[in-house]
Amino acid sequence: MAKRKIPTLLDLCIQTAIDNLRYIGDVGELELYLLKDILPHCTIDQLMHIEDSTEGRDLSPVTDRLWKRFYVQQFGEDNANLVIKRMKQRDLVFKWRQLFEAKTKEREDAQQKLSEKLKQRYAEEQAKKQSRQIKICAKVPPSSSKRGFFGGGGSGYDVSNVKSNLMKKAKLEYLNSHEAKVHAIIRKNALQTKSLPPPSIPRSSKPGSFLGKGPATSSKPPKPMGRG
Repeated sequence: MAKRKIPTLLDLCIQTAIDNLRYIGDVGELELYLLKDILPHCTIDQLMHIEDSTEGRDLSPVTDRLWKRFYVQQFGEDNANLVIKRMKQRDLVFKWRQLFEAKTKEREDAQQKLSEKLKQRYAEEQAKKQSRQIKICAKVPPSSSKRGFFGGGGSGYDVSNVKSNLMKKAKLEYLNSHEAKVHAIIRKNALQTKSLPPPSIPRSSKPGSFLGKGPATSSKPPKPMGRG
């Protein structure tokens, strides 16, 4: 059975530093062999913070290969090989942190331009839609023809229906008013008066009776009375 290796004090210090990388800043006093064990565990932000916090000391002998690793992770190995090829062709050497930051900015600029184009295209589409809506609303609805008024063809929105509803409402309000009830009573009384028969005048057999004369037999002279 293999014996478990007991960590040394140095190992414990290195592991403690790795566990607290988010709190580490200036490492100017640490030896390079210690940084080679600690810094590979940094994230991009942690490594950038440590380098920026360490003044008066170049950490690129340790960090350059770490930035190359980040470059390959973010932008691909083919892109990294292309960068190496171009540096050899132009006889130039850049630190991988510089290449990483330049490529990151290039990508952000491209994304920003694409985002602006998409926003502009969206704004143009919205303006076109708004323009079409304004044109549609600005059209005057066609006047209803006689055919449409009496139930003929036409659009779904018929102005005559609105007028008809308003007339019906006004008619109902008038019929329920006091004035309409009074007019109805007057018309009813007038009709009853017309339906009554005219008063009858008594007719005499002759005109003389109307003038106060007696019957026709009274016009004959009376017979003389006999002598006794």
